[in-house]
Amino acid sequence: MAKQTFKGRPVIPGNLEGKAMATKSPFNVSSSYMENLFGGNTTSAPCTDANNKEWNRKDLAGQILCFPTAVGSTMGGATLMGVGTMNLGPKAMLFAEHVDSVSVAGLIIDNVWNDHKVITIDQLGDEFINAVKSGDPISIHEDGTVEVG
Repeated sequence: MAKQTFKGRPVIPGNLEGKAMATKSPFNVSSSYMENLFGGNTTSAPCTDANNKEWNRKDLAGQILCFPTAVGSTMGGATLMGVGTMNLGPKAMLFAEHVDSVSVAGLIIDNVWNDHKVITIDQLGDEFINAVKSGDPISIHEDGTVEVG
């Protein structure tokens, strides 16, 4: 696969290299971390969103999450802050569309209060989410540039 470059908006900027964990489904933040929030799991973050066939039961902890948009309830931000506090949050969240205000609020608060940074880039576009696949090498740059491949 040839390297592809996408330019998004750095909401919480940073540099990171790793492997993508991608889905074409919206990321239901609260539903995905139910086992952590209510099941007492503090060792891994298995996705508990049964509607997300690509991620269901896969470990979200420490991943570079690539998805179109986030959905869910007003608990989304608190959920992300909570799993971040447990050291089970993602390393990065890459949105094809605009970041949702509830999720980003939790990420910003976790960054400011707990010094836990989840690199967050949005507006990467439909081409990004159609190109990236789970396991693809990915490089994130402080200016919002994301290289896949």
